[in-house]
Amino acid sequence: MNRSRLTILVVEDHPTIARQIVDFLEGLQWQTDHAATGALAIDLATREAYDVVLLDLNLPDLDGLEVCRAIKARAPRNVPVLMLTARDAFEDKARGFNEGADDYLTKPFDLRELALRCEALARRGQLHLSQEMRVGPLTLLLREKRALHNGAPLPLTQAGFKLLLKLGAASPQAVSRSALMHELWGANPPDSDALKSHIYALRKQLELAGAGPMIVTIPQLGYRLETAAADRV
Repeated sequence: MNRSRLTILVVEDHPTIARQIVDFLEGLQWQTDHAATGALAIDLATREAYDVVLLDLNLPDLDGLEVCRAIKARAPRNVPVLMLTARDAFEDKARGFNEGADDYLTKPFDLRELALRCEALARRGQLHLSQEMRVGPLTLLLREKRALHNGAPLPLTQAGFKLLLKLGAASPQAVSRSALMHELWGANPPDSDALKSHIYALRKQLELAGAGPMIVTIPQLGYRLETAAADRV
């Protein structure tokens, strides 16, 4: 993903926070628009083609969830929405994902992490314009929901393909356990052992195909798809 071509809509009513975000992203040579109200955010997002929308939940005129729902329904393409909020309870995050949010970042946050998440979301958004994704030796055929390793089919389960797609879209960044669980089970995930079982099965399938140890555990966070080691196998 070419950083200089990212176009971001920043939806934030707090002027100081909005200026900090805009200044930082423009320092990366990204193009940014700013909306301080939900109504303006919906208007801009439905007229312009953004790579990512950064959406604060606490807006003066509309609830951020309502804004997210409207953007997802009316935007010219499926633009990724990253919610920014101080609400960190699981129930709040679940409501956000249920309304169409693609990622969730709680305040306060590191602006560098915000930029990394924007890149990952923008890369994921490009998947809607393409029929396949290549990550190192892996090729993911999106329409067919199949994966290849160096051209050879990988016998993945449906859950395994979803996990690999999520990890591949974010690579080389990590994906949180909560995001992976939401990808598989939505707002009603089972206990964390179920995710561990699916990750274990996916690792075994990759290793049997000769892909090596591609899925790396990141303590206190989640997992990362590491292709450098696999490229050397």
